[in-house]
Amino acid sequence: MADTKERILMTALRLFARDGYEAVSVSAIAGELGMTKGALYKHYRNKRDIFDSIVERMVQIDAERSRQYEVPEETYEAAPAAYREVSIENIKEFTLAQFSFWTEDAFASDFRRMLSLEQYRNAEMAELYHQCISAGPVSYMADIFRELTAGGLLRNAEPNQLAVEYYAPMYLLIQLSDGAMDRQEARELLNGHIQRFFQHNAAEE
Repeated sequence: MADTKERILMTALRLFARDGYEAVSVSAIAGELGMTKGALYKHYRNKRDIFDSIVERMVQIDAERSRQYEVPEETYEAAPAAYREVSIENIKEFTLAQFSFWTEDAFASDFRRMLSLEQYRNAEMAELYHQCISAGPVSYMADIFRELTAGGLLRNAEPNQLAVEYYAPMYLLIQLSDGAMDRQEARELLNGHIQRFFQHNAAEE
């Protein structure tokens, strides 16, 4: 049963990423899987239940990855100490891992594409897109850079500006890796950007 539920989840997300959430019906998901709607409803109440499970999975993955790379898991307001303790090396590793995650992991790639398709016609999707892919990461990095600056590791600069300068190339390279640029080339460019960013913004000794 668990395998069937997982197949439903992954198939639905793949269809949402290809056609858009609004355009995909429960009948379409069931048909893609070769099952009846009644059989699908034994695992999920409706399409919204599937979507909520997808979002919940992404939240869990995000928390696990934060713990894995020892970067803050919660917001600054909830856990300011975690932002004071994060290291630059962990940020570098986490950034490269996130790039690979968003571009190579099937679940993450389809989640990103679903949000990209729906952000202009669904307010909830737009909010998720900003939270997960655009404004959210910028705000997260601004909080980290503020604490790194206060701790004497980065030069004194406006944290939001630093966050935009740091994250914008990653955001662009994620988009380019969808087809206009080889992923390995994009990853190498990102790594070069990360190294130059921290060299340029290191606090003077």
